[in-house]
Amino acid sequence: MYTINKHISHQTFRRLQVQPLVKTDTFEILSISLEKDALFPEHTSPRDAQLLVLEGDIDFHVNGQVFNLKKQELFNFSKEVIHRVEAKENSKFIIIR
Repeated sequence: MYTINKHISHQTFRRLQVQPLVKTDTFEILSISLEKDALFPEHTSPRDAQLLVLEGDIDFHVNGQVFNLKKQELFNFSKEVIHRVEAKENSKFIIIR
């Protein structure tokens, strides 16, 4: 009935790690960890999304702009827009889309 999921706290900083946490017909939540200097290469999202930084420091590259995001910052981005993420330090964030 009730469960506690510890995937985020157990997720390692080994290059790029993507862990699905929740997936329904209407939305999904992904836990992502990036080791310092690792890159989440260019890709798009199938839905509008929100990125919430849990720890660390990342640069989000989109439409020729770079947004520096740190712990407890929330960033919204549109579907089907090419973007990439670079870790300035070991970082964890979740994607809700």
